[in-house]
Amino acid sequence: MNVQAVLTDPFGRLLWATPALPGSTHDLPAARTHGIIDALADARLKCWAD
Repeated sequence: MNVQAVLTDPFGRLLWATPALPGSTHDLPAARTHGIIDALADARLKCWAD
């Protein structure tokens, strides 16, 4: 198990941390599972991902 996504503001302050998923879960499916992509699109926010 590991946390797949953590979102911060430009100053490094925590905005969102997802619940843990199995370690074999890739980043993009994890983002979709937790609704991150839709939430960012709905808020019209740009982000950088790694």
